[in-house]
Amino acid sequence: MHLAVKILNSIDPPVTSFELILVRMIITYVCSIVYMVATGVPDPFFGPKGVRLWLFSRGMGGFIGLYGIYFSLQYLSLSDAIVLSFLSPMCTAISGAVFLGEHVSARQIVASLTSLVGVVLIARPPFLFGNPERITSPDEDGLTKLALSVAMIGVLGATLAFTSLRAIGGRAHPMHSMVSFSGLSIVFSSIAMITAKTEFIVPAKPSWLAMLLMIGVFGFIAQYLLTLGLRYETAGRGTMAIYTQIVFATILQRIVLHTTPPPLSILGTLIILSSALYTAQDQTSGGDSIISHRKSGVR
Repeated sequence: MHLAVKILNSIDPPVTSFELILVRMIITYVCSIVYMVATGVPDPFFGPKGVRLWLFSRGMGGFIGLYGIYFSLQYLSLSDAIVLSFLSPMCTAISGAVFLGEHVSARQIVASLTSLVGVVLIARPPFLFGNPERITSPDEDGLTKLALSVAMIGVLGATLAFTSLRAIGGRAHPMHSMVSFSGLSIVFSSIAMITAKTEFIVPAKPSWLAMLLMIGVFGFIAQYLLTLGLRYETAGRGTMAIYTQIVFATILQRIVLHTTPPPLSILGTLIILSSALYTAQDQTSGGDSIISHRKSGVR
């Protein structure tokens, strides 16, 4: 999806970040409401009363996180944006431990840090590895710094969203979280487009239009699976699975683009897979706990 966002941001005229969010979330909202109405899920629009504040924070954080990554993709390379967005799992592990009293272990911390090293080796962002052939103007440097700042704010937003999902747990249907996220995103992105008098761009090429629709459909599927997973897993371990995105991207690069990953990418992939297996062996009742479990305060 990030690759499609990057392409649509660079066409002439470009599809803005707010439009991409609006289209994606309209699809998500409609699918979620239809599912809940068809299956008889109660309170489809606002969710159960006991968790509505958490649902609101999930939607607010989700929108901020999504805008952060979409905006940064306009001015940063795909690898830079991906690396920055992958800071959220580590932040979520800390947030889940501090605010929800969830278990966090030395094993998780080590796996999280080593996974981030693997992501960096695969993406090889220019702001870390350097790119001496690239010459930028002061304006471009300013936009890059702005994109970096927005991306970091997006990391905080994603952390809020993931932590809220874990706090909600099984007290709301996964689709309730989807409706809150998509509904608030529709409202905020629409207000932003109206305020800025942003033109709604319909991509001219069928392939571009297909990418726009793909972002909506696959975005819905990805968010549903993430929400469902965080009902049963701690915030730290659950969001660690996000690191596997870069592994799948490397594999698809070989299959679709017919390019062989460089040695550093292969090494990074092995590091991430090893860290995931290492984390999977960690039990929440293990003896290497740094912060003890306190789920009773969340339920």
